[in-house]
Amino acid sequence: MMTDPIADMLTRIRNAGSAGHKWVDMPVSKLKTKVADLLKDNHFIYDFKVLDDGRFGVLRVYLKYHEEGPVIRHLERVSRPGRRRYVAVDEIPRVRNGLGMAILSTSQGLMSGRGARKQGLGGELMALVW
Repeated sequence: MMTDPIADMLTRIRNAGSAGHKWVDMPVSKLKTKVADLLKDNHFIYDFKVLDDGRFGVLRVYLKYHEEGPVIRHLERVSRPGRRRYVAVDEIPRVRNGLGMAILSTSQGLMSGRGARKQGLGGELMALVW
């Protein structure tokens, strides 16, 4: 039984990038699909697709590379099931001076740190990416 599917997703992406794979497959969920959508919108991954495997479905994330290295250099899970981390709008971290992104779960749904700051929302700080 998996207790933290988001940490599993981030670990799969991190491992596939360091191994040089073109894509990585994982079990699909709405939350993982939204995280992949945020990564795509912020140009950290090339694309993603939801595939039907006849059972529950598979989320395939196509990784992006630049100069023989993965675009995602660091992927860190901040809030965990045993230790949640919530931030107010003025406490949202600026990741790598704006080159990275924070992923937040807000009352308006999952969004990047930049989008949450723009809308004046705080929430659960899920992950940091650069």
